[in-house]
Amino acid sequence: MIVWLNGAFGAGKSTAAQELLDLLPGSTLYDPELVGRGLKEMLPAKRLDDVDDYQDLPSWRRLVVDAAAALLTEVPGPLITPMTLLRQEYRDEIFGALAARRIPVRHILLHAEETILRERIALRDEPVREESPRDGSARGPGAAVQEPVRERSLAHLEPYQQALAWIRGDAHVIDVSDLGPRQTAERIAEAVRTGGGATDIVQTPEPTAETLAAGVLLFDEEDRVLLVDPTYKPGWEFPGGVVEPGEPPARAGVREVAEELDIRLPTMPRLLVLDWEAPVPPGFGGLRLLFDGGRLPDEQIRDLLLPGSELRDWRFVTEDEAESMLPPVRWNRLRWALRARAQGRPLYLEAGVPVG
Repeated sequence: MIVWLNGAFGAGKSTAAQELLDLLPGSTLYDPELVGRGLKEMLPAKRLDDVDDYQDLPSWRRLVVDAAAALLTEVPGPLITPMTLLRQEYRDEIFGALAARRIPVRHILLHAEETILRERIALRDEPVREESPRDGSARGPGAAVQEPVRERSLAHLEPYQQALAWIRGDAHVIDVSDLGPRQTAERIAEAVRTGGGATDIVQTPEPTAETLAAGVLLFDEEDRVLLVDPTYKPGWEFPGGVVEPGEPPARAGVREVAEELDIRLPTMPRLLVLDWEAPVPPGFGGLRLLFDGGRLPDEQIRDLLLPGSELRDWRFVTEDEAESMLPPVRWNRLRWALRARAQGRPLYLEAGVPVG
C-alpha cells in the first residue's frame, strides 16, 4: 500500500510523514522528489529546459511507480509518500499504473486555508539545495545552486487552489489548520485504518506484448461523438478496451460499451478503421479498431451510467473539440474514422496513415 500525502507547500506533509512512521508498523518513507533529483543529474540540459517541473517528465511519472513497486519487494509497507500532486492527469497516470501492479493507494489531502499556508511558508527556513550544473561540468567553489524554496512554495498556491475541486473529490481531507505534526499523523493513521482515501481504480494490467483493442464511436442526434474520461490513465478516450483472448473484436467493443456505459447495442457495429500502432517504448503497440456504434437516442443518453472505478466523465464533442481533448494518435485515428463513416467504407491505417 501507498499512503500518498497530498497538499500545498506549508501543509506539513514531510513532518507528518516522519511522525507517521511511528504509527504505521512496517512503514517506510518514500520520497519521489529523490527520483526527480536523480533525473536532473542524468538528463541533458536541453531536455530539462523543456519542462517547468520534473513532474512534467514522463520518465519521472513512470519511475515513481517502478521505484515504489521495487521498494515493496524489500519492505513490508506501507510506503508513506509526501508529494504535492496537482494535475489530475498525472494522478490518473501514477495511481492507475500502481493499480495495474495491484498496489492500493490511500490518497490523503492535508488542507489549510491560504492565509495559514502563507504564514507557514513565511516562517520556514530557506535551505540551500546543491545541484550539479546542468551542463555537466564539475562543480567548483561557489557553484552550488540556491533554490528559492519559499518563492517556489508561494508560486504553487494558485495552482493548488485551482486543483482543490478534483483533489477534494478524490482524497480523504484532513484540515491541518490547528494541528501539529503528531496530531496530523494520528489523524492520517486513523483514516488509513478505517479505509479513508481508498482510490477505487479499475485494475488494468500493463501489456507485455502487442495488444488488440476495439473502440466504439457513439453519436448523438447532432452527430457529435462520445468521449469518456478514464480514472486509470490520462486523457480522454473512446468507449472500448482490449480484446480478450479468443474474443471477436466487434463483440469485444459491444461488451466494453455495456460494461462501461450500461448501453446494449442492438446490432454488431460496423468497422470504420483498422490502425496498426507502432511500438514506442515502453508501449508495445498493436492493432486498434474503431467501430460505428450508431446514434444514441436522447433518452438513452440521459440514462448513461459511469462505473466510478473506471470512468469519471463523458462528453459529446465535435471533431474540432476532440482535437484539444485527445492525444494526437487517438485524434488522428478519430479523424480518419469519421471520414470512413462519411464515405461508407472502412479504412486501413499503418501508424495513422491510410494504406491501399
